[in-house]
Amino acid sequence: MNSFDIVGPCIRLLPAETAHNFTLWCLKHGLAPSQKLLDDPILKTSVWGLQFSNPLGLAAGFDKNVEAVEPMLGQGLGFTEVGSITPLAQPGNPKPRVFRLSDDKAVINRMGFNNGGMDAAEKRLIQLRKKKLSGLLGVNLGKNKATEVALEDYQKGARKLAGYADYMVINVSSPNTPGLRALQGRDELEVLISGVQDVLASTLGEKAPPLVLKIAPDLTEEDKQDIAAVALDLALDGLTVTNTTIERPESLKSEHRTEVGGLSGAPLFEPSTNVLRDMYRLTEGKIPLIGVGGIANGEQAYAKIKAGASLVQLYSALVYGGPPLISQILKELIVLLRQDGFGSVAEAVGADHR
Repeated sequence: MNSFDIVGPCIRLLPAETAHNFTLWCLKHGLAPSQKLLDDPILKTSVWGLQFSNPLGLAAGFDKNVEAVEPMLGQGLGFTEVGSITPLAQPGNPKPRVFRLSDDKAVINRMGFNNGGMDAAEKRLIQLRKKKLSGLLGVNLGKNKATEVALEDYQKGARKLAGYADYMVINVSSPNTPGLRALQGRDELEVLISGVQDVLASTLGEKAPPLVLKIAPDLTEEDKQDIAAVALDLALDGLTVTNTTIERPESLKSEHRTEVGGLSGAPLFEPSTNVLRDMYRLTEGKIPLIGVGGIANGEQAYAKIKAGASLVQLYSALVYGGPPLISQILKELIVLLRQDGFGSVAEAVGADHR
């Protein structure tokens, strides 16, 4: 038995958002013991010329305000992603806005990009970058709810924060900001991506971080084809596949299943992996993909990798499994890679398509 087996059920007695904030407080104050890093060479992988100690990262949404980067990397992750960060601080949607679906090992949230804004984030990133981190850091950008021209907000965020990021993500796929997902249309995407690329090129040149687009799982075939075409045409560096879903599978049992917002966790695994598989095929494996959605064990992380993910992320499963889940997933992944005769993560990427 580990300490989370005792603490976890107690934390889950708290309302979901209160539990999240308490967890962040514990992490910030050094009350979460670090896990021993699994230093197995089979897990090491290179993406965008960056060296990852392992392919498992923390998805955006957990650490919106750059408060827990070091302690979360200390749990054995290869990378973590902060945000979504908007130019101006905003409170997000009214509470309650996070709901555990315990019977379904899922979560519904309608947070609405609540965060302290890019100036506060920059101050923390400056302090963070004075230290040697044990993993890599992604910075995820969003737009303010009241902003009419979305590109302006993403350009502001890129201009301000790109210099601190190992990679940068444009989030156009949260279902909790009105009109945001409309930015996934072909014409809108071309304007948005090229506009942010221009800012990165003019401010950082060759030192600009790789630019990644985070997409929704609720896409038509035409949507997916358009996103792939734009990504290839504009030489986008990566895609994160996928954000939460607005769909509600009939299999959901929990009392909160009808709440409005994005559904994440176990029910998202299959649909998000299907979109991942499609995007790998449509981009011909030319663009690194980050696979996220419903990962709770090594087998599921491995399935994402074989479907085309160079890196994978988790979040909702940590609500139920806690930090010990990280080393468990990595240990299982090592076994699965070796069983199939792979010498590295990179060798297994897209194996289902070969």
